[in-house]
Amino acid sequence: MRKTFQRQVILEELRATRDHPRAAELYARVRQRIPTVSFGTVYRNLRMLRDQGLIQELTLGDEASRWDGNHHLHYHFTCQACGQVQDLKVEPDFCWEAEVEQLTGLAITHHRAEFYGQCPDCLN
Repeated sequence: MRKTFQRQVILEELRATRDHPRAAELYARVRQRIPTVSFGTVYRNLRMLRDQGLIQELTLGDEASRWDGNHHLHYHFTCQACGQVQDLKVEPDFCWEAEVEQLTGLAITHHRAEFYGQCPDCLN
């Protein structure tokens, strides 16, 4: 994949935030730096960056995908009241992969865990 200015700006904008934006939200941020960029260009580049393992696509239920600039394995929490998605500062449990392989005979390459509930603001 060749490095383009647009792709670099998209990656920079995504890595500069921790709010896991949807493509449309990221598009608005990128347009502030590149006014002529199209939504299609942003979306295609997000998919390319995901396919290269540089970012993560979060498919959380029925809503539009969210994007995460942190490509390392980590877990997420989604507030079911306000929809906020945040990274959890919990060490990934790689024992799950070995246990599942042992129990099923499957060859596990990776896993993802998502937690749901209510954030402190929504509980108050």
